[in-house]
Amino acid sequence: MSPAVAFSHSNRLQARLHELVPGGAHTYARGADQYPVDMAPILDRGKGARVWDVDGNEFIEYGMGLRSVVLGHGYEPVVTAVQAAIADGVNFTRPTRLELAAAEDFLHLVPGADMVKFAKNGSDVTTAAIRLARAATGRDKIAICTHPFFSVDDWFIATTEMANGIPDSVRRQTMRFEYNDLESLATLFAAEPDSIAAVILEPATATAEPADGFLEGVRALCDAHGAVLIFDEIITGFRWSVHGAQSIYGVTPDLSCWGKAIGNGFPISALAGRRDLMELGGLNTDRDRVFLLSTTFGAETTGLAAFRAVVQAFAREDPIATMEKSGQRLAEEVNDVSRELGIDEHFEVLGRPSCLVFATRDPEHKPSQLFRTLFLQEMLRVGVLGQSFVISAAHTADDVDQTVDGVRQALHVYRQALEAGGVDGLISGAPVAPAIRRYAQPRRLGP
Repeated sequence: MSPAVAFSHSNRLQARLHELVPGGAHTYARGADQYPVDMAPILDRGKGARVWDVDGNEFIEYGMGLRSVVLGHGYEPVVTAVQAAIADGVNFTRPTRLELAAAEDFLHLVPGADMVKFAKNGSDVTTAAIRLARAATGRDKIAICTHPFFSVDDWFIATTEMANGIPDSVRRQTMRFEYNDLESLATLFAAEPDSIAAVILEPATATAEPADGFLEGVRALCDAHGAVLIFDEIITGFRWSVHGAQSIYGVTPDLSCWGKAIGNGFPISALAGRRDLMELGGLNTDRDRVFLLSTTFGAETTGLAAFRAVVQAFAREDPIATMEKSGQRLAEEVNDVSRELGIDEHFEVLGRPSCLVFATRDPEHKPSQLFRTLFLQEMLRVGVLGQSFVISAAHTADDVDQTVDGVRQALHVYRQALEAGGVDGLISGAPVAPAIRRYAQPRRLGP
């Protein structure tokens, strides 16, 4: 793709989206403010690891539907399964046999769980888990790890910079502790004895593996203080392991929350856990019942059919090994380019090979949104779209080769900016900005 790549049609459609949709997108992470000004493509279709926008530009895509697409866009076995489900009807007034089959599939893969309930979004199931923990313990407070995102609901958003509209009383119910810092969690328990209903965390992240004994220590603290341990497996599930990261690290939570990759982009999530907890939302209990999950579309057939087809693909193939191998090569070769250009202290790819991110730093070695904007801009110009290097099993060796070649071109410009002391004259308009921030600036629309 030439430096003169055009986004004129995308820009017209994006302007119209801003008139009709707050933020111009239905997910903040998909917003135009996450991309260089006037370089946010509106996509038309995708196949495998490639997407095409309304201007006819072709891109290798990374991030893959916010990490939800592991097998590739339009992966035929999933599409075929969904088409067959649609032909027999999508939503009914009673459960379908598909619900039972999907539940059996899921619980076969996650042996630490006794029961499962399906929903549509990760936020659905993390919030259901919090409610269940509060009901089971009779407590109100929640200890959450300092991970970027758990839910769109008040119990989490109250702790972010976009807490406008949420009562302070809600914010006071949620406390934070640090990943791989067991003492920070122990301090919360000591300060709030008999008050913490649940501890929720991702067992691992793209850039952080659990330190020796950390997850075991979290498990022990929850047991000692009577709190429910919740693992957020929405990213790690089917990307670290089809059995979840819990199977890799050998620590079993009381409840776990799943989503994203389990449907290869189709809307499905899952809450799984111990029978005694899950039954509080069922009929085999004498306690006050919990309104756990009850949604019109929680068990519609397309999501369940997609999930079952994904499970079959993981049994038939080894998508995780494919992602790990391709991701490792991508990281090594991109970092080699950065070292060759002498800017490896300013730009690097890091993280688990199946969930790579890149760090952009300025001449003072500080994280920089300006330099991130420059890198995204140059990658778009060479036909690579992505806020990360999160890969899929559909990325081919040629895709990786083309990406590395594109990075080389982009990093030559990046080095030029470092030598000049900044990006002036190299980017147009305001830089990208964090998706969750208090004010619209620096990407406020209008004058």
